[in-house]
Amino acid sequence: MTDEALATPSPAVPSTRAPSLTGVFVRLKLSLLRNGLHQSPGRAVAYVASLAVGLLAAAGVVLGLTALRGNAHAGALAVLLTGLLTLGWAVMPLFFPSGDETLDPTRLVMLPLRPRPLIVSLLVASLVGVGPAFTLALVTGTVIMLAQGAAAAAVGLVALVLVVLVCVTLARAVATASVRLLTSRRGRDLAVLSGLFIALGSQGVNIAAQKLGRPDGLTVLEPLGAVLRWVPPASAMAAVDDAGRGSYGRAAVGLALTALALALLLWWWQRTLTTLMTSPDSSTLQAVEKDSARRSGGGERGLARLLPGGRTGTVMLRTLRYAWRDPKSKMGWATALGAGLLVPVVSSLQGKGSIYTAFSASALLGMQMYNQFGQDTSAFWMVASTIATPRDAYEELRARALTLALVAVPYVSLVVIGTAALIGPWSGFLEVYGLSLALLGALLATGALSSALFPYSIPSEGNKNIAPGQGAIAWFSLFGGLLVGAVLSAPLLGLTIWLHVAGLHGLLWVLLPVGAVYGTGVAELGLRVAAPRVAARLPEILVAVSKG
Repeated sequence: MTDEALATPSPAVPSTRAPSLTGVFVRLKLSLLRNGLHQSPGRAVAYVASLAVGLLAAAGVVLGLTALRGNAHAGALAVLLTGLLTLGWAVMPLFFPSGDETLDPTRLVMLPLRPRPLIVSLLVASLVGVGPAFTLALVTGTVIMLAQGAAAAAVGLVALVLVVLVCVTLARAVATASVRLLTSRRGRDLAVLSGLFIALGSQGVNIAAQKLGRPDGLTVLEPLGAVLRWVPPASAMAAVDDAGRGSYGRAAVGLALTALALALLLWWWQRTLTTLMTSPDSSTLQAVEKDSARRSGGGERGLARLLPGGRTGTVMLRTLRYAWRDPKSKMGWATALGAGLLVPVVSSLQGKGSIYTAFSASALLGMQMYNQFGQDTSAFWMVASTIATPRDAYEELRARALTLALVAVPYVSLVVIGTAALIGPWSGFLEVYGLSLALLGALLATGALSSALFPYSIPSEGNKNIAPGQGAIAWFSLFGGLLVGAVLSAPLLGLTIWLHVAGLHGLLWVLLPVGAVYGTGVAELGLRVAAPRVAARLPEILVAVSKG
């Protein structure tokens, strides 16, 4: 090439301005929402229905908060609502990791994106949706309830923006920090527990609503409000109340605390996002190394060393592993354990409980014995191949019952003791404990028999616990078994009533040993009656549990 050619200036290349990253992410979020609605009419109807319910709930909340305008305890209520709202945003990514596909930043690791503009774009895109809209409505209603005067209204506008941004940023930061966990098997197991979390939370809200419904209900919020008013982002709501009362210095401190919290959350989010997008995912290699180290140790470890030998120990270990590793089994166990504790606690808080509410522990744990073979899903054929005689079936059922008793007996003991301490009286402890053990044994017996006579399939995929066409069998198995279990418990219940009517209260202690022996005996009888039926109906059971 000549010097003249080198000296000749090259033609100017027209510069093309890159599109705004924020606009791209907002359009991406809208596209995901639109495409999700186009997948099926049912999904579109569900989304529209949830949107309508959310808007109606938001409207009702705004009207209710507006009606409390001028109330002397409005400030305490405002900071409490803001704290609960923030807590909800913090735990939402943990229990609903698949609710928003844009919550997974690992999808963007191959793109040439810098962390700072990326978090701005993700933050703006996160403001699109039903959740942010509901949050905005709730915070708006809270500001309207608190704002008294022009200064308070101005502070309220700033507080509104800060609270919404803190909530959304907190959810994003938590999701980014825990995305590796949430996309793993353990994370999906954690998401399965969301139903239990919602159940416990709804009961807490129900109890709080009953207490707040009293004429002086809002006064109980003042001690808690005095603490939460300095915790961001509730401090921003407290700043609105302070500005309305003329305490401008306190209002400035409240806003500053929330702004500082927002800055720290953004910094944490940027740091975790940078680490996530620049470091390799070695979780699989670590799991392999840990598993290799575990295997190289030789021999059995942990709980396996404490279980009996032979078929009994093998079946017990397998059942415990199913309960820990299989999401649906884990959900069933977690629900039973949580609800068994919840019933006495709720009754105690409502002030109308009885020590007999401890029966919920035995009832809910005993129900885990039902449909034992359906819980194995498609893996039951391997179990069926080891059952050739009634003796094999008896050992299989006995081991499963022993596994359930291994958890249920200590759990029932804990619930009965706790109920006696919370509700009382302690004089009823021995009889309730004995009746609980008898009921547990009766349900183990009927559960074994029901598993043999009325097996049904549990689909391995989706949220259904009963395969299509087997609903009647499942309901008959459950309620029929519970009815028979109640009948089997009737003799001990009759003895309890007779001792009370005869005034022999000093002999009520005998119900504990009698209940323990009776529960063990009736459970053993049920296993022996069910075992030959399992061996005889094994092909039918295998077909029934494999339909899902």
